[in-house]
Amino acid sequence: MFYNLVGATSGFLYTYWLVFALILCGLYLTIRTRFIQVRFLKDAFLVLKERGNKEHITPFGALMISTASRVGIGNIVGVSVAIAGGGVGALFWMWITAIVGGASAFVESTLAQVYKRRDGEHHYKGGPAYYIETALKSRSLGVLFATSLIFCFACGFNGLQSYTLTSSFEIFVGTEAYNDGYLTIFVGLVLAVLVSFFFFGGAKKSAIISSILVPIMAFGYLVVALIVVGMNVDKIPLIFGSVLQEAFNFEAIFGGFAGSAIVIGIKRGLFSNEAGMGSAPNAAAAAHTSHPAKQGIVQTLSVFIDTLIICSASAFMVLCSNIDTSNLQGMALIQGVMQGHLGTFGLMFVSIAIVLFAFTSLIGNYFYAEANFKFITENKLALQIFRACAVIMVFIGAQLNLSLAWDLADVFMGLMASINIVVILFLSNIAIKVLKDYEAQRKEGKNPVFKAENIGITNTEFWK
Repeated sequence: MFYNLVGATSGFLYTYWLVFALILCGLYLTIRTRFIQVRFLKDAFLVLKERGNKEHITPFGALMISTASRVGIGNIVGVSVAIAGGGVGALFWMWITAIVGGASAFVESTLAQVYKRRDGEHHYKGGPAYYIETALKSRSLGVLFATSLIFCFACGFNGLQSYTLTSSFEIFVGTEAYNDGYLTIFVGLVLAVLVSFFFFGGAKKSAIISSILVPIMAFGYLVVALIVVGMNVDKIPLIFGSVLQEAFNFEAIFGGFAGSAIVIGIKRGLFSNEAGMGSAPNAAAAAHTSHPAKQGIVQTLSVFIDTLIICSASAFMVLCSNIDTSNLQGMALIQGVMQGHLGTFGLMFVSIAIVLFAFTSLIGNYFYAEANFKFITENKLALQIFRACAVIMVFIGAQLNLSLAWDLADVFMGLMASINIVVILFLSNIAIKVLKDYEAQRKEGKNPVFKAENIGITNTEFWK
């Protein structure tokens, strides 16, 4: 009964509410910001070059933390699930979701920068819980948001990432050897030891490893994807044609809307890039920058990297495949596809990619959870206990089939996103003021520097 209740709640949230709320929010903010995600794309790359005190997390470091959380198993395995569930047309709606979601990412990340707080001498903390408490003057709503995020990322998502990473070894050892439990215990222990170094090491270590691993693995994955697509370049026009045709097959769409290309494409796109859900602002707030709008602009890049580039690469590799995928699902599907394209190398490469993507997601997810735990309490002993529990959850995740945990995480993420959508719509005027201040300084040829009082903001801690 409990499992059915959780599943039904998750289904209702994402089929009848969140899909529409997030896409409409993105469209509204895209119009309000005059397509900020496109207009200032060049500025985003310029901001990434900025360097400050070596103790600070740079805009690039914060971008890599958020990208580490966004770019994970969903980009490799989730795309194939979306295509299997909603047809090839789902890919088109994933692209649309990413484009309009860039504006939501800008607003929430800019707000996180405006209302961030100091966390020691050189570090900062912030996110939706912080701007809810400060701008809306609601501590209780902020705690509710923080709690939902902690359960979602530290328990549900990190348990799932750990399980998925561990299960990638099944194809190499065989189902019987995998199911005897020794491998999962071994991998779980190794993972727990590795992540504890980052969980107990603070945000700076997370930023460093993310800044190194994420660009390398993303670039490597794209190179292999380009090779595969190049080997099948004659199929590309047919694939694009199929994507567009199925995306606008309205008879099929309205015949079964909940399982249509639109709903599944938007759902998978939103889960993949997280735009508007309230997770990435926790990383955006940690960056040291001269103007809040800078980090907001940078965070739009993470959405594009995740969906328009990484997800598309996975989709084209699946759609170019000649193997029979009817009996393959999830990870087995993408492993079979890569083996079909590139033989043993393809199988080994995608398995290593899965491990690296999942590992950096573990770090990025925990970074978000800790930022919100610190919002609830600053007690150092409680923080150490929380870190230990997060490490234990990684080990437990390697042992279990976490279907229930996935549904629970969906529900917590649904609650978290529902709160954040309403909040950023209420506070969007503040983000628009910040954007106009940035634009005015850029037109004057200045490197924008933010002073809160210049635009009438008096309740910010850092920008006074």
